[in-house]
Amino acid sequence: MRLAHVSDLHLLSLSGVKLSEFLNKRWLGGVNLLFNRGHSYRHEIFDALVDDLNEQRVDHVLCTGDLTNLALKPEFRFARERFDRIALGPQGVTCIPGNHDRYVRSSERMFEEFFAPYCTSDAGTSWESWPVLRVRGELAIIGLSTGKPSPWLMAYGRVGAEQLARLEHFLRDLRLKDKFRMVLLHHPPLGRAAGEFHRGLRDRRELLAVLERAGAELVLHGHEHLDLRAEHVGPLGTRIPVHGIQSGSYGGHAAQRLARYRIYRIEPQPGRRPVLAHATLRAWDAARGKFLGEGGSG
Repeated sequence: MRLAHVSDLHLLSLSGVKLSEFLNKRWLGGVNLLFNRGHSYRHEIFDALVDDLNEQRVDHVLCTGDLTNLALKPEFRFARERFDRIALGPQGVTCIPGNHDRYVRSSERMFEEFFAPYCTSDAGTSWESWPVLRVRGELAIIGLSTGKPSPWLMAYGRVGAEQLARLEHFLRDLRLKDKFRMVLLHHPPLGRAAGEFHRGLRDRRELLAVLERAGAELVLHGHEHLDLRAEHVGPLGTRIPVHGIQSGSYGGHAAQRLARYRIYRIEPQPGRRPVLAHATLRAWDAARGKFLGEGGSG
């Protein structure tokens, strides 16, 4: 299987938005949009990413949150239109929410309202019981929701005891004993950023303990808009790759943040779980107006 990881798209549309919708934390986010984010994150770059995805013929697309900026209905509608261009369709694309998709309490369920086909569990899990579980061939995708409405100047996340318990149940499920188990979350669980008070993952230690006990084959996250690669120990000393990725729509001046996505190749093993065989980045090339592979290949 070939899997693509994208994240942190921040797709913007203010069509029909009322001024009253900014009389909360969105006021500060709106200022950031005006002077920074609105110029750097461009929907046409994500459109080119979708075109490239369709050409690459991947088997599944994984998006680890922050599809929007301020969790406004026009933004969700705009983002949904763009995701609907992915040839695989909702059954071939899994999305989870980020902190920007839960920006204020009044928007807490908008992600599910607009993206239900992209995050519905195979088992018909209700929205009160994240994580979602989707099995695709030899792949088992477990999607967590860590984005929470937070105070001004805060962007932290939390998994919560209920999700952690369900995550461990899924990871230990004997029906998945031959599957490549992949965990998706928005906030990084490892590294310096994971422990930051204002934007880290508050219960990262509890999450890591679940992974230590139950294991996983790959953990993907977003949030930091950087190519982050780490490992965490699993059962019996196994190593669990933990990877973050840049924004899929960034076209600003910071070269290390330039829009990218990663393609993974998962290969079967006789009598064992499939293994991660290869990973490659595809990066936005502004001069050519398209995404290219490492070394500038097509």
